Amino acid sequence: MIQAEWVSVISTLLQEQVIALQKRFFLSVGPFLDRVAARTRISLNDSVMDVRNIQTGSIRAAFILSAGLLASCGDQGGEGPIVPPPPAPVEYADKHMPADWWGDAQKLEEGRKLFIGETNPDVNCSSCHGKDGKPVKAGATDFRNPERMKLYSDSVWFWRISEGVPNTKMKGWKSKLSEEDRWKLVLYERNFGLAGKTWNEEKKQWVEAVVK
Repeated sequence: MIQAEWVSVISTLLQEQVIALQKRFFLSVGPFLDRVAARTRISLNDSVMDVRNIQTGSIRAAFILSAGLLASCGDQGGEGPIVPPPPAPVEYADKHMPADWWGDAQKLEEGRKLFIGETNPDVNCSSCHGKDGKPVKAGATDFRNPERMKLYSDSVWFWRISEGVPNTKMKGWKSKLSEEDRWKLVLYERNFGLAGKTWNEEKKQWVEAVVK
């Protein structure tokens, strides 16, 4: 019995020592674990913020890109890069503005009325190109851009008005307008970006009109 009692006492003492050791261990390790846990939370928060920042940056970049594209479209009228148009076909290559029309104010006014649809309601160039030459529909030529329009000879201009432009919304107007009326449109449209200039067939370029 005595031996059994000693075994019980020793077992109890050992258990108490183990519990005491466990308490000291957790008391010493506890602050370290707290710091690790705090750092883990910070890392997780930073990761979440990084993801949010990436998402926000991506959205901002996409917005700037789309805005830039829209602005570009607005500047160019949706026309793309400035390149020379194809030459006028044979049946139009030798057609030119009547020489005495370039400075004719009456012909210019008649061209304006044609352009805005006042003369012929079936023909209203301004519905796409805008009354001031600024396109109001995507793809319409911006007549205000001299860098683009100086590449168009009067023959090419007349050809485009007459026959239209394939694979675009620009239709030909030769069935609706006489040849004279089409030249009046060239005269008026030229005035947006090339005012005061006339086409010189010898030099193959627009030049300042000669004041008489």
